[in-house]
Amino acid sequence: MKTTVQTVKGVREFYPETMSLRNYLYEKVRSASRSFGYQEWDGPFIETIDLYAAKSGEELVKKQSFVFEDRGGDLVTLRPELTPSLARMIAAKQGQLTFPVRWWSFGPFWRYEQPQKGRTREFFQWNIDMVGADSPEADAEMIAIAATFLRSVGLDPTRVSIFVNDRSLMTSQFDRLDVSVEKRVDASNLIDRRSKMKPDAWEAYGLEMGLSQRQIDGLKQVLEDYNLWKQSDNLQRVFAALDALGVREYIKFDPAVMRGLLYYTSTVFEAFDLTGSVRRSILGGGRYDNLLEDVGGDSLPATGFAMGDVVIGIVLQEAGLVPDFEPSPAQVLVTVFDKNLWVQSLSLASELRQAGLNVMVYPEPVKLPKQFKFADKMKMRVAMVLGPDEVEKDLVVVKNLGTGDQLQVKREAVLESIKGILKNA
Repeated sequence: MKTTVQTVKGVREFYPETMSLRNYLYEKVRSASRSFGYQEWDGPFIETIDLYAAKSGEELVKKQSFVFEDRGGDLVTLRPELTPSLARMIAAKQGQLTFPVRWWSFGPFWRYEQPQKGRTREFFQWNIDMVGADSPEADAEMIAIAATFLRSVGLDPTRVSIFVNDRSLMTSQFDRLDVSVEKRVDASNLIDRRSKMKPDAWEAYGLEMGLSQRQIDGLKQVLEDYNLWKQSDNLQRVFAALDALGVREYIKFDPAVMRGLLYYTSTVFEAFDLTGSVRRSILGGGRYDNLLEDVGGDSLPATGFAMGDVVIGIVLQEAGLVPDFEPSPAQVLVTVFDKNLWVQSLSLASELRQAGLNVMVYPEPVKLPKQFKFADKMKMRVAMVLGPDEVEKDLVVVKNLGTGDQLQVKREAVLESIKGILKNA
């Protein structure tokens, strides 16, 4: 038996069905991005590992990146995320760009993680950012873009929510509870783990970190206060803007949302499926105002988010919202009656393509029933036959594959006949 070469663990193969979903997601993120005036861009797929060392954290750099030495002896990596590339590229042309910059991208990324449901080592990701605007309303625009996308793919607020918090609000709560600066990363991690642990284990974990029982009890009160956002001028403005943007029904305040501790400085948000099997976030982001300085640029405020294609793909499949797969982009098949009439079939197909139709020619002159059967399997709408009699009289047989009806029409009337069938299909 032949040995089949296996794929690399955690990478993906895009057969036409899965490629169709990927393209659908691309079209929807492109539409949502462009509707708010964002420009498409991209960065290198391979970067030096040093680019991520300043801000991305030790776990990403040392454990999750695909790092290798190139032939020149430099350590490079398949990109695990895009924001550092964004910061470097903007810093490089900071004096030439018109701010605020509104950019978006959809491309491949790689992380050396344990593959599981909702997580692969290779994934496509939508990144969208606004750089150069320092306002809660800019953060609200980002959240509104996310909600616009969710609405466009049929996910309504009964199915998904976008949970919003403010890191500076949480800092004020740490001040109130006398959590020392040295313990705030630990306290933030503890908050982030609240939903993943049983209450007793969560409290014990907090005590092991060195927090007092009073501080832990105080954090519990904070996490149960869903009106806490009213103490934040920033969040009051964010929510007022989201009302004006018409997406407020998707938004909920959640003091447990913390996100990347090394990145985000104020507003943070994550979207979750409320009813499906995946408990990972669909998308997430927030305000990050310090990143450009770390790659040599001047300080600029920034806000943005990212969405991988894996989780949203699962969510759409479970919700029955993935569009039907079309086996062929061609709705019209031109059959080949015999080898002597092959050229006539090719010529007819060319005429129809020039008229704007997607048309396939069967690649060999086999029996017509076999060609019709192929067209049915490919879910085509129309098949055409050019036999000797038709060629002699300048006619074409047009067959409606949905009804089985067929008729002879003049060559010059073929296009209108096809359009009529497609319109009524």
